[in-house]
Amino acid sequence: MAKRESSRRTLLVTAANVGATWMLAGCATTSTGSAPRPEEPEGQKEEEEVSPAEDLMREHGVLRRVLLVYEESLRRLAGGETVPPQTLAGGAQIIRRFIEDYHEKLEEQFLFPRFERAGKHLELVGVLREQHARGRQLTAEVLRLATPESLSNPGSVASLTRTLRLFIRMYGPHAAREDTILFPALRQVVSAHEYDALGEDFERKEHELFGASGFEGVVEEVATLEKALGIYELSSFTP
Repeated sequence: MAKRESSRRTLLVTAANVGATWMLAGCATTSTGSAPRPEEPEGQKEEEEVSPAEDLMREHGVLRRVLLVYEESLRRLAGGETVPPQTLAGGAQIIRRFIEDYHEKLEEQFLFPRFERAGKHLELVGVLREQHARGRQLTAEVLRLATPESLSNPGSVASLTRTLRLFIRMYGPHAAREDTILFPALRQVVSAHEYDALGEDFERKEHELFGASGFEGVVEEVATLEKALGIYELSSFTP
């Protein structure tokens, strides 16, 4: 009888201890919303994933900011004000390196052929290809004319003005059509797995060409040009 009573007391004590443990765990979970997780070391945190369409659209943001550099240069040329040749040439070099030799090559290698194989947006893709080729010609002309000698020659200034206007007029609609028609339709011509793989391909290529800073480094380059022209502050565009 004494042995049975002792076993019963042992069982009750054990149950009480287990219950207390569960209550403490429940309080910890309730107070934080979830069980606490150890902080990941800074170097092991995963990079934020960017979808292919988002990646291409934000690269268009770089293009549009260089177009603002071109527009400010045009305004100054029309008013007889000074245009720093290194700033104008810097904008054209970003267009050449980041837009033409990277962004547009991605479109030509990874996007356009998929739409062509699927038989979708063929007319649009044809025009976009043609505009890429024309854009490269215009950029070469800007780089040729963005020199101190050319900017002091009225004939060269007239040619530069015409070239900048043609570039701006073409690439505004070009980027808008891609952002609103082509990029949203990408999911219709590739599988979910292929879509994710494209994002990885884009990121790998970006870091191959532009190093660890990648897109953010190019944005900083554009910001430097904007500051040189006094158009960096967004509030300056408020009417």
